[in-house]
Amino acid sequence: MRHVIALDVGGTGMKAALVGDDGALLHRARRATGRERGPDAVIEAILDFAAELHAYGLEHYARPAAAAGIAVPGIVDEERGTAVYAANLGWRDVPLRDLLAARLGMPVALGHDVRTGGLAEGRIGAGRGTDRFLFVPLGTGIAGAIGLDGRVEAGAHGFAGEIGHIVVRPGGTPCPCGQRGCLERYASASAVSEAWAAAGGNPEADAADCAKAVACGDPDAVRIWQVAVDALADGLVTALTLLDPRTLIIGGGLAEAGEVLFEPLRDAVRRRVTFQKLPAIVPAALGDTAGCLGAGLLAQDLLNHTERTEVTP
Repeated sequence: MRHVIALDVGGTGMKAALVGDDGALLHRARRATGRERGPDAVIEAILDFAAELHAYGLEHYARPAAAAGIAVPGIVDEERGTAVYAANLGWRDVPLRDLLAARLGMPVALGHDVRTGGLAEGRIGAGRGTDRFLFVPLGTGIAGAIGLDGRVEAGAHGFAGEIGHIVVRPGGTPCPCGQRGCLERYASASAVSEAWAAAGGNPEADAADCAKAVACGDPDAVRIWQVAVDALADGLVTALTLLDPRTLIIGGGLAEAGEVLFEPLRDAVRRRVTFQKLPAIVPAALGDTAGCLGAGLLAQDLLNHTERTEVTP
């Protein structure tokens, strides 16, 4: 069976899979990044993990993987195959595509984690069949993937989709990016967790706990949740004014609250639009497999492009 290696690298952990031509996850595995040992250790952990997957595929499917795809956080130069910068992994200008290709002896595609997850959601997840979508995962921060006819737009410099740094509250809470009042300082899962922990005096409380309290009618939780929903609606209306997506796909930890999030969010966006066309606002479908599936799609796209090039006279 022809298959590809798919790697999704996060801040503390890596998810990986062998993905068949039909998109099936043939084998799944997880490893720690080992970031506490420094950036060089993270790179070696990635290379070793990929080599293990390569060996597993050869043993169980009697043929090596045809290609590999890897999704990483931070700033990514997909054209050059370079992981430019990732604060949580401590690396700068890592030629990750070339390093993996040398270790595995196969073509490798490198992508940004959110854009790669968005690619999967757009093609085989909640955005399947949609020509224009915006995928917005609400996690530690907030980013976005702009989907256009089966691909995801990276932008001229690889920064497209950073909607978490739209200023929704001018002069508001400082953001590590250097601005004040950025969307992710109000509507990310980490922002809700911080506010709910402070309100209850429990440093262990998180956004999931806040969502449960909202469902029970706790007034402090309802207030904190509404602050997040209003900020998110403001940011999303700015995005849909610029991009005019047909579908808004909301994922990440905050989206796990289900209709506790989606009902007030749809209402808040609806109340803010004037001339804009209201998109469908739907939950992401692939959960934490989106990054792996997207990395597999990157690898398969690379193979398909190579095959088309080889048959072109």
